[in-house]
Amino acid sequence: MNGGAGNDEGKRSAVEWLASAAPDPGTCRWEWERNPLGVALLPAGRVWDVLVLPSGLGYPTLDVLGRCTDRLGPVLADFGDSRMGFFVPPGTAAGWLATGVRGAGLGSWVVVPYPGRHASGVRWVVPPDGTGTLTDPATLELAMHEAAANLAGADRPGDFRVREADPPE
Repeated sequence: MNGGAGNDEGKRSAVEWLASAAPDPGTCRWEWERNPLGVALLPAGRVWDVLVLPSGLGYPTLDVLGRCTDRLGPVLADFGDSRMGFFVPPGTAAGWLATGVRGAGLGSWVVVPYPGRHASGVRWVVPPDGTGTLTDPATLELAMHEAAANLAGADRPGDFRVREADPPE
């Protein structure tokens, strides 16, 4: 686990990376410092896009992603955890077609909390690490399909999964 100094450096890097998306990074940092909600409004489409999933699919997708990649980009949850936003490369939202998934790309603005600080209405589920790591869209799509299939399988009456028998004692 990182000590306090390393953790502070990571937060500073994350702040600088997020603020670099703003038309005026200094104003963005000022907003975070003075906004009582602890958030800033940042434009999507410059440094990252955001794909927004309903949390019923978002959390299972995050679980699948956590098992299949160690390069996971930032993820937001908002408004009582009803939606989750996965940060993906710029341009992804424009070409994304999926029922129930909204994209925030060029021309969209996203409410973004200050990394490492509690904010009202939105929080980091996976905070940015300052390296610019974004979730790979192809990996995200595959994870969404697996999560949806798992959810559908769990909802079917009479569905069962075969598992190996416990070894005899």
